[in-house]
Amino acid sequence: MKKTIAVYFVLFIISSANAEKNHSLTFAQAAEFAVSFSPELKHAQASLALSEGTWKMGRRVYFPKFSLSVSENDRLQEFGPDSFLKNYGINLDQFLWDGGRTALSRRLEKAELQLSSSKLDRMAFEIAETAITAYRNLLSSRAILEIKKRSLSVLEEQRRILNEEVQLGLALPVDLANADINLADTNLGIYSLELDLSEMEKQFIELLGLDFLPELIEKVDINRSVTLPLSEAASALAKEKNPDLAEARFLITKRQAEVKYQSFSWIPSLRLTGNFGLSGQRYPLTRYNWSAGVNIEFSNPWFQNRITAQAGFEPPHDRTAVLQNNFTPLPDPASAAGKKQAKLALALEQENYENLFSRIGRIAAAAVEKCALAEKKRLLALEAITLGAERCRIEEIRLNLGQITRLKLMETLIEQTQKEITAVEAAVSLLEAQRQLEQLMDLKPGELESFSNTSNNLQRRN
Repeated sequence: MKKTIAVYFVLFIISSANAEKNHSLTFAQAAEFAVSFSPELKHAQASLALSEGTWKMGRRVYFPKFSLSVSENDRLQEFGPDSFLKNYGINLDQFLWDGGRTALSRRLEKAELQLSSSKLDRMAFEIAETAITAYRNLLSSRAILEIKKRSLSVLEEQRRILNEEVQLGLALPVDLANADINLADTNLGIYSLELDLSEMEKQFIELLGLDFLPELIEKVDINRSVTLPLSEAASALAKEKNPDLAEARFLITKRQAEVKYQSFSWIPSLRLTGNFGLSGQRYPLTRYNWSAGVNIEFSNPWFQNRITAQAGFEPPHDRTAVLQNNFTPLPDPASAAGKKQAKLALALEQENYENLFSRIGRIAAAAVEKCALAEKKRLLALEAITLGAERCRIEEIRLNLGQITRLKLMETLIEQTQKEITAVEAAVSLLEAQRQLEQLMDLKPGELESFSNTSNNLQRRN
């Protein structure tokens, strides 16, 4: 995750320099700006960094634990000598072995951190996709606005001619009134779209964290065709690299570790203890003692037993030994279901993975079909534009022959404008469908074309 953050940071600096120098913006630069600026992502990254630091400090469990103790026990007696006993001690507690439960526990914590890192990558990916979608919507709205303005210019010219025809008595005033209504509707649509576009630009600037909107150098090309992979190739790659499947596999690994941890709960833990002490009535302290021992603890839902064995020496002649056993019956019977619960959770994750695995394959095949349908829609829209242009030409001829009114020609031009808008929307829908397919296969924007060519070439060779 740190490498990912560093890459985004470097790309952000480079993109900022390019944007300020060239005042232009590509899809990739928009994604980098959005990812680098996102406050939510920065907060999540900082939280993950803290969690990783905490996990690293958790290695302390493998090292000895030291403690210092100091005491002065003063006793003033009415009968007998007073005593002023002073004790200084150093205690040692060293973890030795618990059947691997501690190591498994740390691996589970590490798995959680890796899962959080994966979610951060997904979060960054979604922010980048949001920026690309906003960029694409801006392009679409601008293209539609340009079409409407161009149509308005043509309609205004037709209205001017119609006005002259009315003055000459060649057309009815009602036709001019209807033409004004059409112009008013067109102006209203342009004004509404300009307001929406202005708001979209403001939101886009805020999303990228910029002070101004650079030139958007990407374009919506209604003539751009698309090469699609075979459904089998798309399904195979999606099953291999889909981010949701990767996360599901990761969860299965985590659940397996949890089952293993519960299976090791019966293994006893072993610890080494030791202490060294100084004591005496006055300084300097002249007496010392030391001891060493082991603690063995058996812990399960049905009983808990702790055995302590310790031996020591207190010069010049005294030796000590302690053997202690503490037994607690039924400390936590409810925890006996822990292993079964872990196994149930593992079985659920495995079932979810199998369902998701088969579903991802079907979704990828459906996404390819959706792209193909979007491509057909684009081609039909282009064909409709061509036929509409021919119809406009014929209507102009009919107008010159006196078979229709100029108002009828204006309505035909308005219909042609709507066909051009439909073509833009179809091209944008195709881009969206392509990007959805790329997301399923964990491909970067624009990589679908190269993957399709490679997979199709391999299919032809076979």
